[in-house]
Amino acid sequence: MSIGNSPEADRPSVGAALQKARIGAGLTVEEVSTTTRVRIPLVHAIEQDDFSRCGGDVYARGHIRALARAVSLDPRPLIDQFDAEHGGRPAPTPAAPLFEAERIRSEPRRPNWTAAMVAAIVAVVGFVGFTLFTGGDKSGSGPIAVGDANAKPAPAPTRHPSTIKPPVKPDPSDSAVAGLPKDKVTIKVTARDGQSWISAKDANGKLLEDGLLKKGESKTITDKERIDLVLGNAGAVQLYVNGKEVKKVGDKGTVERLSYTPGDPQAG
Repeated sequence: MSIGNSPEADRPSVGAALQKARIGAGLTVEEVSTTTRVRIPLVHAIEQDDFSRCGGDVYARGHIRALARAVSLDPRPLIDQFDAEHGGRPAPTPAAPLFEAERIRSEPRRPNWTAAMVAAIVAVVGFVGFTLFTGGDKSGSGPIAVGDANAKPAPAPTRHPSTIKPPVKPDPSDSAVAGLPKDKVTIKVTARDGQSWISAKDANGKLLEDGLLKKGESKTITDKERIDLVLGNAGAVQLYVNGKEVKKVGDKGTVERLSYTPGDPQAG
């Protein structure tokens, strides 16, 4: 049997798979390093399957997971392949049993007979007062007019169906805009047609969101001043800014960089 024809021999290495996905996503090593905070020399080393600079298998798994998410790859198969090639993941150490303190049972509350008696007395007094008050009003009722007993109530006026106007329903987009704070910028990203990688920072460069959105998942991001947004596989994304949909975000497989403020949606 030829070993070279096995599926394992045809499968690319972890580093080669990451490098191929990065190039396919249109990202440079510098861009991946900025979003993942993995140093540029270390990104180059991992793409060459050199994990000696990672500082151990635990850190290597973390770097593989971060780089895979940045290029829209599922990190689990890559981590499993890394474990298989480096002796496997060590078995977890069983945790020591914890002693649970005995719970103190509270004594059952005794019925408050005094409060029950007071409530009963108040109910009786109230009933007697109500009876005396309503009994005095019966003698003061006026005489009934002749024929009132046989009188039929006047029919309710009918309205022609053409004069009835259906209630006006507000536009969903208008109600969504009205419900959002006007002094903030609110962005909702949905991976509608496929998975996408997103990264969002505020005006000071602080990271607000970073990760992979699977198909059907959504993220809502809010900031007072500005949101700088990076979208991977932009053509698969549905984007709402301040309650308004951005019709054209980008093409599938492309990376788009956008910036939005509390005003109308404007691409940066």
